[in-house]
Amino acid sequence: MLSAMQRLNEFHFYSFWYVFRDPTPNLSADTLPISAAFMCYFSPASMSKALQSCTKPLKDNSSSQLCFVLHLPPFSGGDSSSTTTGSASPVPNSYDSLEGGSYPGTYFTQLLINIQCYVYSAFWRHLKNLTQPILRPDPSSNLTFLLPHISTQPQSQMCSPFPNMSQLSAALGGLSGVPELEVEALRPVNLLQERNLLPHQPLDAPEPNLSADLKKANCSPDTFRCTLTNIPQTQALLNKARLPLGLLLHPFRDLAQLPVITSNTIVRCRSCRTYINPFVSFLDQRRWKCNLCYRVNDVPDEFMYNPVTRSYGEPHKRPEVQNSTVEFIASSDYMLRPPQPAVYLFVLDVSHNAVEGGYLNVFCHTLLENLDKMPGDTRTRVGFITFNSTIHFYNLHESLSQPQMLVVSDIDDIFIPTHDSLLVNLKESRVLVRVLLTSLHSMFSQTRETHSALGPALQAAYKLTSPTGGRVSVFQTQLPTLGPGLLQSREDPNQRSSTKGVQHLGPATDFYKKLALDCSGQQIGVDLFLLSSQYSDLASLACMSKFSAGSIFYYPSLHHVHNPAQLDKFQKDLERYLTRKIGFEAVMRIRCTKGLSIHTFHGNFFVRSTDLLSLANINPDSGFAVQMSIEESLADTSLACFQSALLYTSSKGKRRIRVHTLCLPVVSQLSDVYAGADVQAITCLLANMAIDRSISSSLSDARDALVNAVVDSLSAYKNTVSNIQQSGLIAPAALCLFPLYVLALLKQKALRMGTSTKLDERVFAMCEFKSQPLQQIMHAVHPDLYRLDTMSDQGALHLNDCIVPQPHLLHLTAEKLTREGAFLMDCGSVNCTFIQTMLSFLFHMLIHFITSPYRDDATAKTSFFQHLVEDRSESALSYYEFLLHIQQQMSK
Repeated sequence: MLSAMQRLNEFHFYSFWYVFRDPTPNLSADTLPISAAFMCYFSPASMSKALQSCTKPLKDNSSSQLCFVLHLPPFSGGDSSSTTTGSASPVPNSYDSLEGGSYPGTYFTQLLINIQCYVYSAFWRHLKNLTQPILRPDPSSNLTFLLPHISTQPQSQMCSPFPNMSQLSAALGGLSGVPELEVEALRPVNLLQERNLLPHQPLDAPEPNLSADLKKANCSPDTFRCTLTNIPQTQALLNKARLPLGLLLHPFRDLAQLPVITSNTIVRCRSCRTYINPFVSFLDQRRWKCNLCYRVNDVPDEFMYNPVTRSYGEPHKRPEVQNSTVEFIASSDYMLRPPQPAVYLFVLDVSHNAVEGGYLNVFCHTLLENLDKMPGDTRTRVGFITFNSTIHFYNLHESLSQPQMLVVSDIDDIFIPTHDSLLVNLKESRVLVRVLLTSLHSMFSQTRETHSALGPALQAAYKLTSPTGGRVSVFQTQLPTLGPGLLQSREDPNQRSSTKGVQHLGPATDFYKKLALDCSGQQIGVDLFLLSSQYSDLASLACMSKFSAGSIFYYPSLHHVHNPAQLDKFQKDLERYLTRKIGFEAVMRIRCTKGLSIHTFHGNFFVRSTDLLSLANINPDSGFAVQMSIEESLADTSLACFQSALLYTSSKGKRRIRVHTLCLPVVSQLSDVYAGADVQAITCLLANMAIDRSISSSLSDARDALVNAVVDSLSAYKNTVSNIQQSGLIAPAALCLFPLYVLALLKQKALRMGTSTKLDERVFAMCEFKSQPLQQIMHAVHPDLYRLDTMSDQGALHLNDCIVPQPHLLHLTAEKLTREGAFLMDCGSVNCTFIQTMLSFLFHMLIHFITSPYRDDATAKTSFFQHLVEDRSESALSYYEFLLHIQQQMSK
């Protein structure tokens, strides 16, 4: 049998970033450009086969449109119908106008939220059905066209629009009854014998065992997800299961539709302050019982009127009682001060290293293109600070004819040269801002300054934005070498492959953490873009974003000449970053049913009190996790509920409260606990716990804890639930992928040992685990691998007279690769994830790549090999060997 590496050597590897832009004049200029991080691998035979399938160019048909979904989490949407209700002042029935920022909502959005990855199939169906093709680029345009010749059905059928959600549900056939699902979830699986455990399509969240009405009203698992969809009655029962109890939240994710409610009265429990939700009970028209603390509350008179139906006396039909995700327009009672304007301050490294790499030029061009798309209103303010060995401020007052640079060279005692014109109104000073961005790169193009005074620049940014709060975007390209916060290199390159342990995962100084906490107190969020090929001590720098609720981006080899692909990625990430929605001055509280308690939070934030998270900024790409315990028995209730409330100021200066409520059944049997296990949520929560363990203890301890989590849960199942006496490694079907996911975790950059991994790359991977939503984490841990050249109509969806073949997921092993195949791996590392464009764009993507000169990308080969987590590597077990190791540990 060929080894994994031998199989991979038979392939030519191509790793690429595609930037889609709309070149056709008939599409809107607002069409969202998109970047896709895909690794496509084609054997020579499959390329020849594709080339032999083409005959003539495709005449562009403007009615033939396709939504191309690369990875959905940031733009998954539509928990419930869009409504704007209230008896006070009305608000616009447009989420985009309410929030500001870009969201690519179109006709296709609702369809696509539940069919992740189906796009591949639509494209490859056309490719498979081409007859007598010939490859012919169109010299009159920048596209290469193909003519799909479908002999079995008219061309018009292939161009018909996608169906609505009800049609899709009917086509999928729906889910079977919940009891049958639970029986299947408990089916014993011998992991050593059953090798093909992956479902054909990406794994869905398990469905809670609730009534139809409760399931319909429940929160989307894309927003709110629990590791156990059946909550144990007691802590003792939870301990027997040896599974973690926790929540994973994506509270500010982009939603295509959102009920927005404005009312003089926001109805809340008088005791625990829970917001009224679909899971409360109405004792009569005048009283309701809280589903978290069980207090009986009065129904306010205003709540008796339903603005949707324009009827009186039906409080149970109000939209906040019909939808588990709602947004309230908050009154002045929820404000400590009037809402501040959106403030954006950019802090830019302009040292020689920064200018030579080319990021500054890309930044200026991208910001110029998106200046009018940044979330905000007429009050929006912007400012710029540049730094090398000195700090440079820019006077952009509207009365000036050109920007004025103000230089502060005393970096040990930084001060603000003027407070009036460094943060300016974008609308009033737009011309000067554009002049500065146009000339900024040339101003430093000849610099030979190699030092970096990052600490003083951050201190200046803090002093400048303290009165209002806002967002500080920091762009850094090297290790800080001057002034407060200077750092020394701590990495030993010879220890990158060490199996004994990894040092320096924590910060070298508390300077950045202290400054971040000061920023959080003044409602300032700090986002870090690290663009460096050399060690920059991200473990220390990341504290600026961790404790101020910011984001971290890392581009380890960005260079405009040597690595243009990384530059493209930076540009697309930056475009998404500049235009995505944002919330300011935010706090988030998570409440749960009496008897449950939260004891640990994971994410980027500052914990203001036991259950209140301070989030100076909140963005739609951030995720959070919490660990929970059961302090009191839940025997007196059949349902457990969880509610998150995010209070924030929108970019348009409105105070808002976004509320999500999740309801789950309470069970008393250990078998039910296992039946309700959500293996992906468990994996993500354990990943967060392992990162904390790596920093507080050691990486080897964290790895051992992950292995023990598998051993303990499977041992508990074997000893208490399973009656099977046969030899082997037995797991319930609900947890059959648990060992595979844990093995994949152990092979990630954040947690692997024995494989050369740069310290900054390891730390960045850890930061991503701690701050990303579940879908992003799972795509990184266990990517989706498809074979595209063997798809057929078997198992295809029939939608609106269209046949949409479904490629099956493949196990991540070289055994699934052949020399004749075409394979696609989706690693999920995409920020902009939605495109509506012409079908010819997709053909152009493939044809351009197939016809480009051959190049064997060694970096892509290594990356692809490392994602084949079921294969043995030099320092890690194969999946089968890992199962044997688990079995051995269980028998001790």
